[in-house]
Amino acid sequence: MEYVLFEALLNCLKQRGLIKAGGRPRTDATHVLAAVRAISRIVCVGETMRAILNVLAEVAPEWLRSFAPDEWYERYAHRVEEYRLPKEQSKRIALVETIGADGFTLLDAIYTTPELNWLEHVPAVETLRRVWVQQFELLDGKAHFRANDTIPPPPKMICSPYDVEATSGRKLTTWWVGYKVQLTESCDEDLPRLITHVETSRAGNGDVDVTPVIHRALKQKDLLPKEHLTDTNYAEAKQFVQSHQQYNIDLIAPTRADHKWQAKAKQGFDASSFLIDWQAHKATCPAGRDSLSWTPARDRYDNQVIKIKCSIKDCRSCHLKQHYTTA
Repeated sequence: MEYVLFEALLNCLKQRGLIKAGGRPRTDATHVLAAVRAISRIVCVGETMRAILNVLAEVAPEWLRSFAPDEWYERYAHRVEEYRLPKEQSKRIALVETIGADGFTLLDAIYTTPELNWLEHVPAVETLRRVWVQQFELLDGKAHFRANDTIPPPPKMICSPYDVEATSGRKLTTWWVGYKVQLTESCDEDLPRLITHVETSRAGNGDVDVTPVIHRALKQKDLLPKEHLTDTNYAEAKQFVQSHQQYNIDLIAPTRADHKWQAKAKQGFDASSFLIDWQAHKATCPAGRDSLSWTPARDRYDNQVIKIKCSIKDCRSCHLKQHYTTA
């Protein structure tokens, strides 16, 4: 209902000429807290197990009563709290892996017992399966708690079993669990400032992923701008190109700060010091040497890049080598 009213208001404002296509909007985001606790990975695992048992106690009480071991009642009777967990790291890992084993036992019973297959469609069961895939790995039939460098990235990581869409996010020094709301408002000098689009995304998602979504929505509303003002997080090379090619929009945003050692030390050569010949597919270094190869590729973030290599023979004897790299 609110969306229909918002669209009707936009149409009214367009008819009155207060907002128009080809204008100049700006977009920025603020954080939205989910109605869940911000908890550690171990607490999340314990709460996920407790949540599924509470659901099964309602939808399959007789089976759960006959299946659950007595120690489960003591282990999962109360809400999992950080202060109740062991302080010693080895004991904490032992506890979480015990919980992991309990979860695998429960999932195995549900998925291998024909008369229980209907439980696969219970959302809490699917949440348990997803959390266990993210937090554990089975090695020789035993549950092992994953190391921090082997878990999914923030946009995919479930932070709470009570809101699986909420993810952890960070903006400067602010950390939160929940979502981000992207607000687009008109900022033409001769017109009032009006919100033309609201987009909600997961907190862990990058703002740059939302840029094409916003443009698509503005096109549907017949409010495509000529110029779109954003902060740095909404704009990468591919977004500058796609915005212009697909919608004829000039994306305007500050460039990213250079955090390379050359910039910090204010000496040495950075990428801007190289002469790029796009037609000949070569780069010339400050020492005057041409590159050896030019290869289109994709980086680990699936961005299109060009890998340029120089001759080892040229670089090894170069008197400027210390200005290029510390390797």
